[in-house]
Amino acid sequence: MKALLKLISLEIRKNKLKSLLTGAAIVNLAILAFMILVIFIDQSESEGTFNTYSDVFEGLFVFVKAAYLIFASVIISKLIIDEYKNNTITLLFMYPISRKKLMTSKIMIVFIFTFVSIIVSSIVIGAILLGINYFVNIVQGELTLHLITTELIKTVASAFYAAGIALIPLYFGMKKKSVPATIVSAVLVTSLISGGFDQARLGNLAAVSISLGLLGAGIAFLAIRNIEHKDIA
Repeated sequence: MKALLKLISLEIRKNKLKSLLTGAAIVNLAILAFMILVIFIDQSESEGTFNTYSDVFEGLFVFVKAAYLIFASVIISKLIIDEYKNNTITLLFMYPISRKKLMTSKIMIVFIFTFVSIIVSSIVIGAILLGINYFVNIVQGELTLHLITTELIKTVASAFYAAGIALIPLYFGMKKKSVPATIVSAVLVTSLISGGFDQARLGNLAAVSISLGLLGAGIAFLAIRNIEHKDIA
C-alpha cells in the first residue's frame, strides 16, 4: 500500500496534476453561475425547475456529476491514453516497478479525484446556494437537518458509483488508443444517465448506477489484469 501511495504521488507530480485543481475550480464556478441563473434569475413564481430544496440538491448533483464524469475522461486521456498513443508507456514499463502497480496508481487517481471532487463540489456549491437563498428566499420549503443528512448520504453513495462509471471510457480509449474516443464516450455515458429534468433519469435508478459502476470497475480490472504479459504495442 505504501508503494502504491508513493506511485500515486509520483504520477501526480510527473503529470503536474495539481493544475487540475484550477480546472476543477473553473468547472465549479461555471456550475454555480448556471445554478444561480436558473434558480434566482430565470425562475418565475409559478413555473420553475427548482422550486424546493430537494429539487435544488438533485439538479446540482446532476450537473456536478456530469461535469466530473467528463473531467475524469480528460484525466484518463492524460494519464493513460496519451502514454499508449505516444508510446511513452514503453519507457515507463522498463523501470523496475510492477506494471500492475503503475496502472493501478493511474486508475486510482482517476477514481479518487472523481469521488472526492463530486462530494466537495456538491457540498461547497450547495452551501453557497443556500447562503444566497437565505437573503432572497426564492426556494420554497423548510431546510431540515433530516433533509441535509439524507442528501449528504445520497451524495456520497452516488459519488462512489459515479467514480466507477467514470472508468467506463477507459475501455474505448484503450481499444482505439484515442483521446477523442475516450472523451466522446464519456459524453455519451453522461448524456445517457443524466439527460432530462422533470422525468425519470437512468442515473436516478440505483440498479443502473450500481451496474454501471461495477462495469467501470470491471473495465479497470481487465485493463490491469494481464498488463505484466500483454503486448503494449
